[in-house]
Amino acid sequence: MAFRLERDSMGELQVPAEALYQAQTQRAVQNFQISRKPMPVGFIKALLQIKKAAALTNAELGLLTAAQAKAISQAAEQLLNNTDLSQFPVPVLQTGSGTSSNMNVNEVLATLASELSGAKIHPNDQVNLGQSSNDTIPTAIQLSSLLALQQQLLPAIQGLQQAISEKSATVGHIVKTGRTHLMDAMPVTFAQVLGGWHSQLQHATQQLQQQIPLLSQLAQGGTAVGTGINAHPGFAARFAQQLSKQTGLRLSVSPDFFFNLSSQDGALALSGCLKTLAAALLKIANDLRWMNSGPLAGLAEISLPALQPGSSIMPGKVNPVIPEAVAMACAQVFGCDTAISIAAQSGNFELNVMLPLVADNLLQAIALLSGSCDALANQAIAGFTVNEPHITASLAQNPILVTALNSRIGYEQAARIAKQAYQQQRPILDVAAELTDISREELATLLDPQQLTNNV
Repeated sequence: MAFRLERDSMGELQVPAEALYQAQTQRAVQNFQISRKPMPVGFIKALLQIKKAAALTNAELGLLTAAQAKAISQAAEQLLNNTDLSQFPVPVLQTGSGTSSNMNVNEVLATLASELSGAKIHPNDQVNLGQSSNDTIPTAIQLSSLLALQQQLLPAIQGLQQAISEKSATVGHIVKTGRTHLMDAMPVTFAQVLGGWHSQLQHATQQLQQQIPLLSQLAQGGTAVGTGINAHPGFAARFAQQLSKQTGLRLSVSPDFFFNLSSQDGALALSGCLKTLAAALLKIANDLRWMNSGPLAGLAEISLPALQPGSSIMPGKVNPVIPEAVAMACAQVFGCDTAISIAAQSGNFELNVMLPLVADNLLQAIALLSGSCDALANQAIAGFTVNEPHITASLAQNPILVTALNSRIGYEQAARIAKQAYQQQRPILDVAAELTDISREELATLLDPQQLTNNV
């Protein structure tokens, strides 16, 4: 491999000749060997948006020339439109402030901007003007998570809700045996089951949306410790306006930079909401798995789409692969939340020092949940069918229906009827007709499963 010499404040070192980055990025690549996992694409693109907005803002303030700002802006746009982000190799497990990622982006933009303008653009003096890693990285966390919420997760949840609503419109009238403790309970309709899922998703959406205002109050402008040193007094407000224009988000200046730099409370609150959504998706996935169980010795209430062979040794076996994949994704989201919880308490004095870990886990969780919603909607819920004859037959045998007679014959007598129906494997209607003085016609009405789902 060919190399070139680059220099930073610590001296000279070799950098791959074709690399757009410079000395500080190379030092990070050499120093951080714990993991090679790079920062998320969404995070890098958020940094590029920030650098573009900062350059245009500094030009408005007369701190950069129009040519310099144009070159930096064009370089940022070129990278934003490029799917190859190999020029950003700095791993997640780096310095806790994310300085290496900030300088990586600064250096790549400086190289490209210098080529575009034909004049030297410095990564610190021009690209990073009026900024610090300590306010830029928290801003990138906020911006990348907001964009991921708006562009990925919230639409994916809405799509899953739509799939649930459409399925309910076709099968919602069917009555099935309800279950508590996995044991037979009073009947419910598919509309009620699916409606419960829909409401869980609606509450999760509301919780996520409630986090947007805090995440929209940006750290940018606080610079090194929150005092705004080396930033123009008008920089923060103009920057927020420019970034809002670029992204379509409603962004504003934080009322307290010390809060944004030293804490990750906003990210932690968002992570908690993501964990709540993960719990909801895991519940839905497991309900699907249980209802699909069988087809002979399980519940066999529904049949999920047959997507692939389920066994390398048992011919004909088909498994609920999508709910299982979603369950694993949700488990990983719980892990992300634990990592973020630990990272969020690492705000030592004026700076949190686990910022890259927060960014990586937050965006990973959002991506996993977005993909899970899409998978459940398109590969599980949209295509499952209801085994109505089997459901109806099982429901007719359900002795728990006798609960409807409690007010007429009392709990003890109802329990005797239920136990006898269990023991004799007979329909509850037949046993109740024998052991009570209620007419068979009235019992048929009182024990009608459809009627028993309408008491709310």
